[in-house]
Amino acid sequence: MRSFGTPVADVLGEQIAATLSDPATTHGLARALRATARELELHRHHLAGRRSRPDGRVDRRPARVQIGGGGHRIGGFFNIDAAPPADLLWDVREGLPLHDDSVELLFSEHFLEHIDYPRSAKRYAAEAHRVLAPGGRIVTGVPDAAFALGGYYGPLDPVEETMRRWYGRRDCRPHINTRLDLVNLVFRDQDDDPHYTPHLWAYDHEKLVQLFTEAGFGAVEPWDFDEALANPKRRWGSVYVTATK
Repeated sequence: MRSFGTPVADVLGEQIAATLSDPATTHGLARALRATARELELHRHHLAGRRSRPDGRVDRRPARVQIGGGGHRIGGFFNIDAAPPADLLWDVREGLPLHDDSVELLFSEHFLEHIDYPRSAKRYAAEAHRVLAPGGRIVTGVPDAAFALGGYYGPLDPVEETMRRWYGRRDCRPHINTRLDLVNLVFRDQDDDPHYTPHLWAYDHEKLVQLFTEAGFGAVEPWDFDEALANPKRRWGSVYVTATK
């Protein structure tokens, strides 16, 4: 039996697996249970990380930290992610396991849209402000909602290019055919696919400025795309800001 970290979670995991294997289970319930199963997996990883850091803080004080990133790891950065590979498995919706005023640079891209707003997004911004040293920066990149909305009334060719770049390898691609399909994917990507996590909130430059300003950052400015840090495939249709404590 696979362990999800606690006896209650283990029982729930068994019940989900049994229900999903039942042919009588309806499509809607199956979708909800698959989403819950993904959260159980993140729960398992987080508890493993928590056991290695019982006080909720890493022993070392890394100067540069990458949040999320999946397979795109940045050299010289301490990587925190909710799923492998990572230097530390940790669900940052539960806070950042870093010491106050200890980090010079936090970096994340195409992560923020996957956590719930306002609770988790605002907590993440506040935690980033807590752990950054005075003068420290957080660089954040997300799919640009303004970019997607700007294509709604424009020519179809750029929209089709965006669909190809963003969703060309997704099983859902044959069903993404119109401008509004693209807008829906940016704002609420709910594809029922175990390899992808849903979009829970959309951001543009204005919203990112508001989010980090509310968290206490003094300056929030556009960030010039730098392939030394950012994933080159994220350049298209993304918006990045840098917020300074």
